[in-house]
Amino acid sequence: MMKNGIYILANDVVYDQLVALLNSIELNAGGHFPVCIIPYDDRLDKVRQEIQTRDNVSLFEDQSCIDRWENFAREVWQAHPVVKSTWQKNGIFDVYRMGMHRRFCAFEGIFENFIYLDADILVLGSLKPIFHQLSQSDCVVYDFQYKDPAHVYSVTSEKLLETFTQRRVCSEVFCAGLYGSKRGIFSQEHLDQLLKTLADGESELLYSNAPDQTIVNYMMMRSNYSIYNFALELPSDESTGCCVTSPHFKEREHLLYDRGNRLTYLHYIGLASSLFSRVCEGEKIDFPYRDIFLHYRYLHEPDNRPRLQQSSPSVISRLMQKLKSVRQGISL
Repeated sequence: MMKNGIYILANDVVYDQLVALLNSIELNAGGHFPVCIIPYDDRLDKVRQEIQTRDNVSLFEDQSCIDRWENFAREVWQAHPVVKSTWQKNGIFDVYRMGMHRRFCAFEGIFENFIYLDADILVLGSLKPIFHQLSQSDCVVYDFQYKDPAHVYSVTSEKLLETFTQRRVCSEVFCAGLYGSKRGIFSQEHLDQLLKTLADGESELLYSNAPDQTIVNYMMMRSNYSIYNFALELPSDESTGCCVTSPHFKEREHLLYDRGNRLTYLHYIGLASSLFSRVCEGEKIDFPYRDIFLHYRYLHEPDNRPRLQQSSPSVISRLMQKLKSVRQGISL
C-alpha cells in the first residue's frame, strides 16, 4: 500500500498519448509519484514495453478486481429501463465502452489516495494541491462540467431533481477525465445499496452515452461524499480552464497559461485517439495545442519526432467540425 499515486486507463490504442502523459507527469506533476496503468483491454504489448523503461510505473493486474467492477457495471445498466435494447440495436451486446468502467478499480487499488487520469490528458502543473485537498475531501476535481450536466445525467428525467437538488447538480457534477479520491470508500455493502436505489427507479437518470462518467458521478453524489472543485473554490482570477476546446490559452516554454495562470492539465477532450497516432506517423493534421502534445510525446526521443506532411483539407475540416460539436460551456 502506497500513500499517493496516479492511475491511468490505457492500452496500445492510446500508446502515443500515454507516453506523452507519462512524460508530462515526470516533468510537471511536482513529485516522483508512482503510476499504475489500468488496462482498458488486453491490447498491451506496447504498454508493457513502455513500463519496462520507467521505474515508477506498473500495470494493474488484479483480474478479480477488474471482474468485480465489470460485473458491477453490468448490474448498473441491467437496471436501466431502455438502454440495453438501444445499445443492442447499435450492435453492442455488452455494456457500452465496458473498458472505461475499469477505472473504478482504483477504489480498491494500491494507493491510499489517488488521482485518476484519462490518457488524453497532459499534466502541466503540480498535482500536489489535489493530493493535499484529499485530506479534507472525498473527491477532488478541477473542471467546469457542472455547467453542462446534460453530459453526465439525463436532464429530462424527473428522477434527477427528485434525487439531487438543483444546487447539487449545478455544483457537484464533474468530468471523469481527472479526479482525485480514496481507496476503500465503496465497500461491497455500499455498492449493493447503490444498486438497490438504481433498481428502484433511479437508473433512468443515468446518461448512457458516457456510461462510466455518469456512474462515478452518481456513486459520489448519491453517497453524499464531499466533492471539492478547484474551479469553484479558487478565486475567479486564479482558476484556469483545462479543455482543448478553449482557444485562448497562451503557450510559454511548453506550458499553457490562462489569463496568466498556469494550467494544471490540458484535456484533449473530443479528439479521437487515431488522430494522435496519425500525427505521430507524420501526418500534418492541425488541432489545438498539437505541438505541445508532440513536445511531451517525444520528450526523451526528440530525434524521432516526425516531420509532418500536409493532411487533406477534408480531414482538417472534419476535425474542426468535431471540435465545434463538443465545444460547450465547460471549455472556459
